[in-house]
Amino acid sequence: MRAAVLHDAKDIRVEEVAEPGALGPQDVRLKPFWCGICGTDLHEYAVGPIVIPTQPHKLNGSTAPQILGHEFSAEVLEVGKEVRSVRAGDRVSVMPLLFCGACYFCQRGLNHLCTSMACVGLSDAWGGIAEQAIVHESKVAKLPDTMSDIQGALVEPTAVAAYGVDKAQVRPGDTVLVTGLGPIGALASLYAASLGATVYMSEVNPKRQELARSLDVGELLDPRSTDVAAELRDRTGGIGVDAVIECSGNEIALQTALASVRASGSISQTGLHTKPAAIDPMVLSERDITLRGTWCYPVTDWPRIIDLIGRGRMDVEKVVSAKIDMADIVEKGFETLLSPTGDQVKVLVRAS
Repeated sequence: MRAAVLHDAKDIRVEEVAEPGALGPQDVRLKPFWCGICGTDLHEYAVGPIVIPTQPHKLNGSTAPQILGHEFSAEVLEVGKEVRSVRAGDRVSVMPLLFCGACYFCQRGLNHLCTSMACVGLSDAWGGIAEQAIVHESKVAKLPDTMSDIQGALVEPTAVAAYGVDKAQVRPGDTVLVTGLGPIGALASLYAASLGATVYMSEVNPKRQELARSLDVGELLDPRSTDVAAELRDRTGGIGVDAVIECSGNEIALQTALASVRASGSISQTGLHTKPAAIDPMVLSERDITLRGTWCYPVTDWPRIIDLIGRGRMDVEKVVSAKIDMADIVEKGFETLLSPTGDQVKVLVRAS
């Protein structure tokens, strides 16, 4: 079967690999439809392997080369003899996190912080940019007829974005600033608006500004021409916004977040910083601000996110800027997304 396989930095090959073998009793054989290229995938391609193990992973023994893809929808082709929740022909979205179930964090329901966590498409035998994959029954959730295959591939990044908003404790009527309108920032904006918040968005990239405007969920502020923090204080009677969802992983954006949020407000650091960022911790103390990090999402969130999308509460397809074939994954996918002059935001790959 064909699959997109990462061998090393700058070395992704679309090649023939062996099809998955026999199913275990609780396994599900899938035919992936669409799979998103994630920021983590980009880092692996640009400077990796980072997350992809070069020595056998302690949870499942996986090692590079790695079939890519952890944001995907699929059709069920076959199920193991003990599988009851899905059957052949069902359409599903895959929750890709793999965890031990026994460590300190797993025993407390924090499976996304498992001390030996692995991930389909990053540290597993299979990934979603392939003609077939095998996952455990517990990793798939059925898609309703109201959801498209493309929407199914966006459940995973939507879960990331929603977790960032939820960690900031956003409530109906709150004012929220989202900094960085890449795919996660765009989805965070959609989710915050679905909760009944007033949304402001800050972004410097012209292509991402276009995306922000197309969401039709709030007002875009351009930090190149506007003092975002001052403008938001003016809009809120000198108070500041109730919450900031920082999705850029940029030091200046984090400083903007601290200057924009009200006293006793919350900042959710959802974008990943690739280098240290300087802040003034005294601001946290003087203004009683809560700064929270986020990592992935609760592994039980798939039914809730699917329900939100399926009922039309979030028009997640708006974040997709391109759909490409597997054969074009390097040139039209990874290289375009990494290029300073690239014109894409969220690229989905047709897996089969």
